[in-house]
Amino acid sequence: MLALLASAQEVEKPSPTQPPAPPRSELASSQTKPKADSKKLSGAELYSMHCNRCHPERYPTERTAAQWKTILLHMRVRANLPAGQSRTILKYLQDNSGR
Repeated sequence: MLALLASAQEVEKPSPTQPPAPPRSELASSQTKPKADSKKLSGAELYSMHCNRCHPERYPTERTAAQWKTILLHMRVRANLPAGQSRTILKYLQDNSGR
């Protein structure tokens, strides 16, 4: 009987090269945590955040809606903007453009 208990204890010990597994309570809580802040940024916030990285911010009224579309197509590639954010920025710029 003692031999069975000793062999069962040896099976549960982690090997020296393998890190111990986290407790099950940690695994469960990490799966239920919400992802990053889900607050959506406005077009104006995204425009300020992305466009000010490289050059001074322009007023939306300085360009027409068509000009902003052309500019944003180019800058989306250069600034590596996600498609959803690009659409939000474009909507903001066009809605507030010099028409």
